[in-house]
Amino acid sequence: QVQLVESGGGSVQAGGSLRLSCAVSGIRFSTYWMYWVRKAPGKGLEWVSSINSGGGTTYYADSVKGRFTISQDNAEKTLHLQMNSLKPEDTAMYYCAADPRYGSDPADFSWWGQGTQVSVSS
Repeated sequence: QVQLVESGGGSVQAGGSLRLSCAVSGIRFSTYWMYWVRKAPGKGLEWVSSINSGGGTTYYADSVKGRFTISQDNAEKTLHLQMNSLKPEDTAMYYCAADPRYGSDPADFSWWGQGTQVSVSS
């Protein structure tokens, strides 16, 4: 059974930091592409970041580039998202997702967690 469980969300003031984690089980973690996706109130899904199975290739949405860092720990089967210099527009439910293939459309991702809420106040 595949499970992705996010943690680390919370409420912070603008300029603050949070570190999200996603514990993964049921898949060969080291062979999957891993993703962070967010959904703000009243908006659609927004891809945030991707990391390849080897961990050597990362991609970021322009809106978070330079502020967020994606990483993974293959031994612990955990995905992370370090979020610095947070802005009110980063407020959203954050989901981790997994897929054996690379993609840019969240609708194509196979496995999803339940999400963790991030709220940034001005």
